[in-house]
Amino acid sequence: MSDGLDHVTGLRCVVCAKTYRADEVDYVCPDHGNEGILDVEYDYDAIARRLTKMTLADDSDPTMWRYRAVLPVAADADVPPLTVGGTPLYDAPRLAEALGIAAVWVKDEGRQPTASLKDRASAMAIVKANERGAEVVTTASTGNAAAALSGIAASVGQANVIFVPASAPEAKVAQLLAYGSTVALVNGSYTDAFELCMAAADEYGWYNRNTGFNPYMTEGKKTVALEIFEQLGWDFPDAIFVSVGDGSIIGGVHKGTKDALALGLIDRSPRIFGVQAAGSDYLVQAFEKDEDVLTKAPIAADTVADSISADLPRDRIKAMNAVKETGGAYLRVSDEAILGAIPILARGSGVFAEPAGAAAYAGLAAAVEEGMIRPDERVVVIATGSGLKDVASAMRAVEAAGTEPMHVEPSLASLRNAMSEKGRQ
Repeated sequence: MSDGLDHVTGLRCVVCAKTYRADEVDYVCPDHGNEGILDVEYDYDAIARRLTKMTLADDSDPTMWRYRAVLPVAADADVPPLTVGGTPLYDAPRLAEALGIAAVWVKDEGRQPTASLKDRASAMAIVKANERGAEVVTTASTGNAAAALSGIAASVGQANVIFVPASAPEAKVAQLLAYGSTVALVNGSYTDAFELCMAAADEYGWYNRNTGFNPYMTEGKKTVALEIFEQLGWDFPDAIFVSVGDGSIIGGVHKGTKDALALGLIDRSPRIFGVQAAGSDYLVQAFEKDEDVLTKAPIAADTVADSISADLPRDRIKAMNAVKETGGAYLRVSDEAILGAIPILARGSGVFAEPAGAAAYAGLAAAVEEGMIRPDERVVVIATGSGLKDVASAMRAVEAAGTEPMHVEPSLASLRNAMSEKGRQ
């Protein structure tokens, strides 16, 4: 290929396995419409000569672009200036002890520029949009993907139009407006916003960043898995827990795992566990009943974890494969368990996660209780977004945990009385 992407061998349809050249189709397999999601395929033999544990150890770039050799971008492609990737992986021994397992690490994606893992995909979207000379980039989102595209686009002056449900948390909408995006608040569900965005992109010729449609979004998100493995010294964990809405993040974690295996960076895959809210459990239902996710009808999603609320997960085929092919499972957790996990995760690791991010920990706790994780196992929890994304839910969580501030007068005597009432002399 003449575009500097010789390491990309094609795009394979996850429905029929038909393969296309990267310059042959824009987004999906034409034989299956919008359901014909594509997977980027690579020449791993060629990549393995350039991307090794040694070359990575010598690479001073801390961002997701350190894995450029196994990303669908040219070696000399301009990338956005914001520091995307390189988020910390924290050892959380107190969480591990509380759960009775060998180790727990928390991957804090709230440290991204717009405070969620979705920045990885949006950085990729901006690069691919630039390749096409796109004047406008668009996406639909419950909030995080929108903020990610909005912020990354602002860093390079890229015009963008964002579609979000009118019910999106105010903090997320504030990000969009601060970054200067054109924002359409849709009076309806995420599905309504998604469909309107799809129609608008087609009508106006905008570059479409939507996950479960644009095949390159998985490639951005997969870098979180590569980072986890590298941060653990390639001594991979036994399991990875991630919350699931549209299914693109878990699909990305799986793709990163497959890349690492193909390149000989790890020798077996960790089990991947997807966690869904009980009110948005499409994939859990399909997993339990062994249903075909290509034909399974949408559900009516309703959960406090807005970032993982999806009537019909758009990337559901990749999402289901991630669990089935690694020997993992899908778990459902209640909204109460999700909110309860926010202060537990924060106090046990110092990571303040929004409901969707804390859902992964709630899922781990449920898996341990059900005997799905052994006492000798080591687990990574991906906290996908910052708790500052949804302060109202965080306040509900701490109130339910019985935590409230002391109200004192500006005097030491008043403080002594308040401390005494709390049993803190």
